Amino acid sequence: MQEPGRKLRRIRERLSLKYRDVENASNKIALHRGNPEFAIGLSRLADIENKGTTPSVYRIYSLCAIYGISFSLVLSWYGVEVDALPADAAKISLNHTRPIDFDTVPPGVRVTEMAADIDNDVDLKRTTCLSRQSQRWGKLPLGLTASLERRYRYAVIGQEDWSMYPLLPPGSFVQIDETKRHIATAGWQHEYERPIYFIEHRAGYRCGWCTEIGGFLLVQTHAASHVPPEIFRYPGEADVIGQVVGVTMRLDLGKRRHTRS
Repeated sequence: MQEPGRKLRRIRERLSLKYRDVENASNKIALHRGNPEFAIGLSRLADIENKGTTPSVYRIYSLCAIYGISFSLVLSWYGVEVDALPADAAKISLNHTRPIDFDTVPPGVRVTEMAADIDNDVDLKRTTCLSRQSQRWGKLPLGLTASLERRYRYAVIGQEDWSMYPLLPPGSFVQIDETKRHIATAGWQHEYERPIYFIEHRAGYRCGWCTEIGGFLLVQTHAASHVPPEIFRYPGEADVIGQVVGVTMRLDLGKRRHTRS
């Protein structure tokens, strides 16, 4: 496998650029950006190409700008797979619910694989909003993966978040439609049809049924969860991110809950 430095050298030579040309161009970028870290000296460029020296993220940026190549492509040469970022984010052990925004994924990066082992790699005790999950579930149903669009956000219900159990058990992966932020007041006949919203508040995140009453937002939990509802000034203390429109869930958590109680 060709070393990244040699790949960069071949591109430079194909563009008929000398070391001095790259240095001068990088100096212009550094001046424009107001940061000398973007500059690439002659000796540094030689080390990158010939000695396998790993360039800083600033110098990679400059080389990509000068050579007209993809930043994520060069990162992949150095073992940094940008399209693996959401999957790796899912492996981070966090206790609270959190969102991970698909908008942070660079254009052109495909996001179709779910890759996190919930039991072995993640201890998401609180609801977590993220881009994608999970190896334990396998690939998400086609209906979800086909709709991984920028208008959607994704969340993981924390392993200690029983607020919407059994509709949304802890560990569930939910899809959130950000275009549906208006609190519905009617249109359902039973709890399975009632809209569930994903809420951001001062202390974190929460899924629940919502009722807006005179400047307050009542976030209702499922009666079987035995988790008390919460009430927030609205707007002000809480923000409706969107409506939960899809879910992939684990079905083996009820026994664990009874064991804990």
